[in-house]
Amino acid sequence: MNPRFEFSIQATDGAARTGTIAMRRGEIRTPAFMPVGTAATVKAVKPADVRAAGADIILGNTYHLMLRPSAERVARLGGLHGFMGWERPILTDSGGYQVMSLSDLTKVTEEGVAFKSHLDGSRHMLSPERSMEIQRLLGSDIVMAFDELVPATSTRDVQAAAMERSMRWARRSRDGFDAGGDHAEGAALFGIQQGALDEGLRKASADALTDIGFDGYAIGGLAVGEGQEAMFGVLDYAPGQLPADRPRYLMGVGKPDDIVGAVERGVDMFDCVLPTRSGRTGQAFTRTGPINIRNAKFAEDSGPIDPTCPCPTCSGWSRAYIHHLVRSGEILGAMLMTEHNLWFYQGLMADLRTAIADGRLRDFAEAFRRDYYRPKD
Repeated sequence: MNPRFEFSIQATDGAARTGTIAMRRGEIRTPAFMPVGTAATVKAVKPADVRAAGADIILGNTYHLMLRPSAERVARLGGLHGFMGWERPILTDSGGYQVMSLSDLTKVTEEGVAFKSHLDGSRHMLSPERSMEIQRLLGSDIVMAFDELVPATSTRDVQAAAMERSMRWARRSRDGFDAGGDHAEGAALFGIQQGALDEGLRKASADALTDIGFDGYAIGGLAVGEGQEAMFGVLDYAPGQLPADRPRYLMGVGKPDDIVGAVERGVDMFDCVLPTRSGRTGQAFTRTGPINIRNAKFAEDSGPIDPTCPCPTCSGWSRAYIHHLVRSGEILGAMLMTEHNLWFYQGLMADLRTAIADGRLRDFAEAFRRDYYRPKD
């Protein structure tokens, strides 16, 4: 029988690691990037094409799915995998970030978060126990503990109180997950470290999570406007505060250069809407930096988006054609751009894994940054 959850590290290079997470629905190669399927779809791309790009796992969103179509409906229809046609692992976030950022927030209490739906104003309560129940109904393979996120600009007292509440909620998430019967026997649970930009709070959070015990550990509360320098400052110590034999997941990151720097600092897993959102708005990622395909200079450019890219978009269509599609508002433009961006991100992860295995990550990272930051014409 395939394992419930096994993380093995095959090679290290400095703080960076490459390895494999083995689960019942398949293996996840790390460092891994998870395309975001907020509402049970990676926007503008079919599941088979997400897999063809190289993705081993995708992310679904608890907040959005609990509101529409509802976790209960997804469960009645056989679970999220069958519902959306993706049979490999799925990680679901806890819903905490979206509750704090998208909804008409009513009140945060020790019980949980009472809020109004951004869709229709209906009232809901999301607690650690309810978050675990929703993720169980969805059939998630990797479940995230419920936590409280406060702005990095908050006072230390506010940050400390939120971190401490998050640790109490982490214990309740652990208990709620463990009560999940057959689902708990086949899925994994990750805890989320909080503490904003404060090393002491981060250490206290990591210790509390380790005492509870999780299959993996996420670094939360970053990529929320603090800037790359501040984020890397936290990543210089935060991964090392977490158990070395478990995967480390940096939530909501990010830009390609953010990912490279985070991998150098020991992070194993990432997710971000950037490749899909950018694809729908005309931004394509290349090894020499992002380009805006809407720009007039591409109107008669017969070359591919990226001459080094093996994706179907770059093999089949020119910059000029995609420029025309995007400027005309054609759906195919968003589809082709998104497909390219997903291939770019998965190709970057594959190159990072190879560089770590070969012991040449530093050279790879330096060359990547030199090319990515190269001034454009």
